[in-house]
Amino acid sequence: MNAIPTAAPPPAFHLKAPRQPMLWAAVSYSLGIIAGVYLWRPALWWTIAATAFIAAASYFAQRRSGLGWLLALGAFFLAGALLIQVRDASTRLDTSIQPYADRQELQITAHITGDGRLQQGGFNEIRQTVDVESETVQTATGQSEAIHSGIRLNIYSPRPNDATPEEASETHAPTAAIPVFHYGDRIHFSAKLRLPRNFRNPGAFDYQGYLADRGIAALASAKIENVERLPGFTGNRIASWRSRLHRGIVAKVHQLWPPREAALIDAMVIGEEAFIDRDTRIDFQRSGTYHVLVVSGMNVSILAFVVFWTLRRLRLADVPATLLTVAFCVAYAFITEVGAPVWRATLMCAIYLGTRLLYRDRAMVNALGAAALGLLIVDPRQLFTASFQMTFVCVLIVAAIGIPILQRTSQLQKQALAHWDSNDYAALLPPGVAQFRVDLQFIAARIALFVGGTWSRRLVRTTVGFSLAAWELLFISAVMQMGLALPMAYYFHRATTIGLPSNVIVVPLVQLMMPAAVAALALGSVSPWLAKLPVLLTTFAVDGITGTVRGLGALRVSDLRVPMPSLVMITLAAAALVLAMWSARRRPLLTWIGLTAILFASIALAFIPAAPHTRPGVLEVTSIDVGEGDSTLLVTPEGRTLLIDAGGPIGPGGSQLDFGEDVVSPYLWTRGISRLDAVAITHGHSDHIGGIIAVLKNFRPKELWVGLLPPSQALENVIATAQALGVKVVHHWEGDQFDYGGATVCVLFPPRDWFVSSKPINNDSMVLQVNFGASSVLLEGDAEKQVERRIAALHHPSANLVKVGHHGSNNATTPELLASASPQFAVISVGSGNSFGLPRMETLGRLADAGARVYRTDLDGAVTFYLDGHSVTPSVAALQ
Repeated sequence: MNAIPTAAPPPAFHLKAPRQPMLWAAVSYSLGIIAGVYLWRPALWWTIAATAFIAAASYFAQRRSGLGWLLALGAFFLAGALLIQVRDASTRLDTSIQPYADRQELQITAHITGDGRLQQGGFNEIRQTVDVESETVQTATGQSEAIHSGIRLNIYSPRPNDATPEEASETHAPTAAIPVFHYGDRIHFSAKLRLPRNFRNPGAFDYQGYLADRGIAALASAKIENVERLPGFTGNRIASWRSRLHRGIVAKVHQLWPPREAALIDAMVIGEEAFIDRDTRIDFQRSGTYHVLVVSGMNVSILAFVVFWTLRRLRLADVPATLLTVAFCVAYAFITEVGAPVWRATLMCAIYLGTRLLYRDRAMVNALGAAALGLLIVDPRQLFTASFQMTFVCVLIVAAIGIPILQRTSQLQKQALAHWDSNDYAALLPPGVAQFRVDLQFIAARIALFVGGTWSRRLVRTTVGFSLAAWELLFISAVMQMGLALPMAYYFHRATTIGLPSNVIVVPLVQLMMPAAVAALALGSVSPWLAKLPVLLTTFAVDGITGTVRGLGALRVSDLRVPMPSLVMITLAAAALVLAMWSARRRPLLTWIGLTAILFASIALAFIPAAPHTRPGVLEVTSIDVGEGDSTLLVTPEGRTLLIDAGGPIGPGGSQLDFGEDVVSPYLWTRGISRLDAVAITHGHSDHIGGIIAVLKNFRPKELWVGLLPPSQALENVIATAQALGVKVVHHWEGDQFDYGGATVCVLFPPRDWFVSSKPINNDSMVLQVNFGASSVLLEGDAEKQVERRIAALHHPSANLVKVGHHGSNNATTPELLASASPQFAVISVGSGNSFGLPRMETLGRLADAGARVYRTDLDGAVTFYLDGHSVTPSVAALQ
């Protein structure tokens, strides 16, 4: 065998980790940002302190380098605290339009700042959501004022000929049956403004902050006939060109692929999520592959690899290939309009490729620190977003755990496959690798007896190379799933039990889909015939992805939801992750200890829930803020839990929210509740049962309590879901009385022989009285006068606390019931600024006359009452 004198020796693995100064600088800067938010001090203080630290660091840099480095980190800390306060002061949201959100009809002239997105509305409607910036606002009195504030506008159009949102959006022309508004268009519309509002429950999503980050100060809705397109253009020409290019690519996607595949390609390739329905999102979340559905760092890295590999195969030099690859990534980030996540990935890709040019292949963690520091200087508030945190934790896991371990395992074994015929190269290999190489050559020699020497070598090297690549994918996926268990539990309350097998299948398919889809779009712009092959490859990959996601996501084990981890669990899981990163370059025993630590931490996060935050020995009643709906949590003195209703949208028209998933469940998870003992339905109206199905799936109660069941598709769906989940459906009737966790539950309505109407009505409501010692609560649902008077006459209930019927409307809370109950406290579940004018002043007057102190979820948020057997103590969440 001939020697290969030009073959470089195999790279050696170094146990000692390289220095990572930029990583520690980014950590110090991040801690400074946190201090600046929670430990406010005048900006001058931070400036003086930072200047002093910089001067001291410069002085000691040569004299005592260790002390100089610590002082430099202190300077980064102080710089972070200073910048967050300066940026917050200079980037305040323009709220000048908010005083006009007073329920009066306004005439508004504005221009579009974000392209319209067509989605399913209610009652055969299509909803188009656009972001606009107001120019002038005219009131009903004729007063006009120039105001420049952001508004999120929902425009409702009748669906033409029962077209779906996807079909309706196939054309973007102004003459289409549903006109779609684009960036820079000027419009005039009439609408009533309303202010963004958070559900004021612990654990609620900060919707106000989300909109404020996008410059939105008010919300509005209008019918398409009340929206007029005006002549002219207002905006940035570059942004307008990007918008047109983005729309053109989306249109080309829908031309090349059928609607189902096109919707997924839109989301995964170009970042257009308008055509993705909620069920599809949930399937990807349950299978642990949601990162595939959105444009993320993986998309950028795949495209960067393909572009760089192609350019190098075209014999382009390293430097121009790197520059062109970075330029391509920048162009891709520009076109997708996804925002910070894809720009983060682009910056990291550029830094990594740049360090590669400087022969710093082992500086990936340092490059990650530099990228994080740069992004936080531009926008320090990113530090507090789940997207930023998970992006960098993900890359840090790969760089600090995955790569060092692979370098000492599979990467060493791959060296045995290089320069197959060179004895000189074999002499340079570590002993274990050299022996592995000899074994493979022996196997190849045996196979050569049957297929010849050339094919035997190809077969052995290909098989071993593929096996090692598969091992690397499996290992990295496993480490990622374990390392991300904490942020997944904290932010999304999910334990992705099938994330490993899902990603092992899906990630290679994405690696095929991304370049194939880009090639199809490029060739399809010339001729659809040229795009046939990449279209078929893309379709094959997309079908494989969706089949995997739906098949594995349908498994019951995949739907494991977890409550908020305790502080102790968060600390232990974070410590395990740090240990794994530290030990990855240490001795094998320490490495195994680190990997075992994050494995057990991920298992504990999934299967050892935190203790619920409850008060033993008292009856707790919490009215959860679900807007214009109803949901009440009871926790008994012995710790048993009962959820009565779960909120929902008004009427059958639907909502962008699933109240069970997005409102009620986060509150329960924040309380550390992972399972409910029972769920009760008062009656079949959508604002009471709209969130029940999600609650049943997330918390798997033992029982579902129901009363009257009039004909209703929604009720039938709830019952069917309960039965499919193995939840026992229990009918309760007037006269039922039973002990429940140290409290006594009395059913006051409905009687078994009560008339069942042809559809759900308010007077179907199950009315419960729950007693603990000498204290009790009366829970009415939406019971009205007829039912209340019957209860007062037959049962004479006495209650310290009343959950007011029908959201404080005038057709409930009768004097007869109040005279019997004599409540000290009353709570009304009602939506802020609702169109029904609830609660009615007459109802509030009757409650005042009865001597009841009234709490309201629209004003107070979630309200909790503690009944200790003698008295009632209220507690308000007091969230802003």
